[in-house]
Amino acid sequence: MIFKLDTYRTSNNQEGVTLRCPACRQLGTFEAIINEVICISKRRGTKGSPDGILAVPLSSTYYLGHRRCPNPACRAHVFVAWDSDNKVLVAYPPERIDFDSTSIPATIVASFEEAITCHANGAYTAAAIMVRRTLEFLCADKNAKGNNLKERIEALANNVILPPGLLRGLDNLRLLGNDAAHVEATAYAQIGKEEVELAIDVTKEVLKSVYQLDDLVARLERLKTSK
Repeated sequence: MIFKLDTYRTSNNQEGVTLRCPACRQLGTFEAIINEVICISKRRGTKGSPDGILAVPLSSTYYLGHRRCPNPACRAHVFVAWDSDNKVLVAYPPERIDFDSTSIPATIVASFEEAITCHANGAYTAAAIMVRRTLEFLCADKNAKGNNLKERIEALANNVILPPGLLRGLDNLRLLGNDAAHVEATAYAQIGKEEVELAIDVTKEVLKSVYQLDDLVARLERLKTSK
């Protein structure tokens, strides 16, 4: 769809914009760092109009501005576009899904972080492939062997303790990764934003169960009063 700009002007609108920081990953209301916000009114043309724009008439207003993270230890600079309802339409650098990498091996973290980066930039097929690669590293780290990833996931069930639901989730992640890597794979109708976000959420829970729960319990045990 082609838009035609009717007007633009500067504004003193200094309202904060709520989003997750791409640097420190904290959710907060980002404050303005300059005294100017660009307000853009867009008009869609009508069918048969001289400019050749084919659409029904509709007016919208969007705001563009520079914002910074409210976290004093971060102060990351983000360029944001939002609408009149203060809904963020796009941010650069883009928002990233939060991920706690505590106690997780570096190779797994690097692969999963790349999946999150791909998701943040709308590269959903690449994100699905990197989720699958994360599973490969997980199986390798836990010495789960097999001729293919399906067999390695089955072997993983003997080497780690996971709820049955997460074990089924691992096989679904494998299938999603297959669809991303192979044209002929058809387990999923599409690989889009929703599918990848769910895949990342499941992977986070798997990594938490494998690498972080024991550490949390151990920390709790250390807080007990000695008898």
